[in-house]
Amino acid sequence: MSELSNRYQQIMKDLQANIKDEKDKEFVISKFQELSMMFMDVIDRLTYLTDLRIKEVEEQQKEIDDRMTKIQKAVDGIESDIYEDEESYEFEIVCPYCNNEFTTNISSEVNTEVECPECHNMIELDWNGDEEEECAHNCCGCEHDCSAELAEELGIEPETQIMPKEEQNEENNNEEDM
Repeated sequence: MSELSNRYQQIMKDLQANIKDEKDKEFVISKFQELSMMFMDVIDRLTYLTDLRIKEVEEQQKEIDDRMTKIQKAVDGIESDIYEDEESYEFEIVCPYCNNEFTTNISSEVNTEVECPECHNMIELDWNGDEEEECAHNCCGCEHDCSAELAEELGIEPETQIMPKEEQNEENNNEEDM
């Protein structure tokens, strides 16, 4: 800024030194000062507008930062839901014995059974899901309808129905009661 001020002072000295008529000298100096003031006004307005624009950009940047913070919190929440306790998962289970629907936390694939809170029967968990297992003639809950084949192998009449152990125990208890 001092260089600009020095240059301005030098121009004023040159004008005073080179104009001999006092009336012309005063006129030129006053017009030069007017012109200088117009330039200073333009610079001031440009500075003001630039400051306003910078403030707008800063406010927009703050809004963007706030939004990014909210998005980051949401992503962190989703991430923690997905990866929360990587060894513990929440499952919704329908008991095959009493049709009670319940939710339970299962710590890993090591858990192979869970107890139904309603009927207290143990439910075996199938971690293979979509893979079909072949029946090994443990027909409790078998969907292969192989009781006739098993009966033939065991030498039992095909009409005799093979029941789960729990049902066999109940039927035996009922026969003993009679």
